[in-house]
Parts: sequence; structure tokens; C-alpha cells
Amino acid sequence: MKVVGVAVLMAVLLAGCLALGQPKYIVLSDIAWAPFEWVSEKGAYLGFDLDVMRAIAILEGFEIELRDTPFDSIIPAIIAGRGDIGASGFTITEERALVINFSEAYWDSNQAVVVRAGSGLDLDMVASPGRLVGAQRGTTGSFWIEDEWVPLGVTLVEYETYPEAILDLLAGRIDGIVQDVDPSKMAVLQYKGQIEIAGVVDTGEQFGFLVAKDDPKELLPRIHRGVATLKDLGVWDLLIEAYFGPSLGAIESAWEKCIDILLVDRDPLRYAQCLTAELRP
Repeated sequence: MKVVGVAVLMAVLLAGCLALGQPKYIVLSDIAWAPFEWVSEKGAYLGFDLDVMRAIAILEGFEIELRDTPFDSIIPAIIAGRGDIGASGFTITEERALVINFSEAYWDSNQAVVVRAGSGLDLDMVASPGRLVGAQRGTTGSFWIEDEWVPLGVTLVEYETYPEAILDLLAGRIDGIVQDVDPSKMAVLQYKGQIEIAGVVDTGEQFGFLVAKDDPKELLPRIHRGVATLKDLGVWDLLIEAYFGPSLGAIESAWEKCIDILLVDRDPLRYAQCLTAELRP
């Protein structure tokens, strides 16, 4: 941890304590996509994206309200002014950037192909005529199937959420799912022995947070500063350690023990340290 980072954090937290009438911004997220965002068994919203947003708000002196929103409705809602920030693992694309503005990239990703365990299916077999392959509506996984596999005779089956697609996969109603790698790994861990990754497609994607076109509320500079401070403090790496690897149940248990440090004490560094300490063997 850098000394300058601690100084920055203390200064920001002090400013936050003295600030009156902090602005509140609405953060829209499809909260059904672990480990980036999901709803715990007790109904709490947690995940990497959501904790990053909470921490940035503390560091930059504003409040946020999280709203669970269907993935393909988030960009239209931002355009219409019904939300201020989209934080839901959005891949940065030229088409999306025509109607909204992205932050700097914060995550690299590729697409994984998930199948039932023991099915014997590889990528070529999933991509063969007559196969049914699922993806969440409005995602780059869905777009990729449409562009690359539908011409080969594959039928795209779209879902409101990826968990719904996984249930259909388990029931044998579809042959595979195309989804980003990290959530696919979490799903395999969650449904251990029932599903597996048949292969990874190198799509070279990057995630960004998004705001309204031309950033009328000047949120992007605050997001960029917040991310930079989290990285400088080491919070960013601690959150990655906490959210990418452990099981959902373990994360939820640790989160419940530590979250007040973030929400009440408003201390992102101590919160991230608590989270990882609870999850380490």
C-alpha cells in the first residue's frame, strides 16, 4: 500500500464527512450475474461492480441508489434519464458508444461456452446444425451466436437472465450457453459436477461503466478518479481476490460480516481488507 494512497483516502473521507447535501445518482445493474452482481440469499445486492460503485461514491463524495434492471433495458433507461450510471459488465462496443458514453475499460473478457457435464460436447459440436444455444438478451454473447453460429444452423435461444439459461441447460432444453468467462467459472463452481466449460472463444472484449451521451452530469471524471484511487490503495486487487475464486456462499458470508465497514464507516480499504481476510484459508 502506498503512503500517498492513504493520504488521498483520508482527505477524501474527511471531505465526505464535511459535505452537506451530497448528490445522489441512480446506478442501474442487472443484479443476476455473479460475481459482478447478484442478490444474496438474504436479498442483499453484492458483487464486484456494485462494491466498486459504492466505494467510488464514498471517495468522490456522492450517494448512489442501486436499482435492479433487466440488462437490455439499462441503456434505454440511461438515454431516457431514468438512471445515471450503468454498472453491469457492459462490453464497450462502437454501436453502444453511439448512444451512450463509456468509462475507461476496467475489465478484460472473452466468451465461454458452457455445456452439461459429461455431455462430451466440444466447441465444434455445439456449433453444429440443429443445436440450441442460449444467451442473455442484449449481451455480446447473444450477438456473437447470431453472427457466428446461427449461419451454421445453430438456433439462438434468448433469456432475460443467464441463471434462467443455466436452468434450461440443466434440464436439457438447450445444448449450451455462451457467456463471459468469469461468470461462467462462477456458474461451474455453483453447479459443481453439473455443468462445465467446453471451450473459450477469444473475443477480446473490455467492460466499461456507462453514462448518458456527452456525460451531462460530469460523472466520468469522478468514476475515473475513483477507480484510480481504488487501484492506488490496493482496494481494487483485494476486491478481485474476494470476488473471483471463492464460492457464492463464502462470499455472501464474508460480505455480511464486513459490509458495514463500507456502508456505515465508509472505509473502502478496511472493508476490502476485511472481506479478503474472511475468505482466505
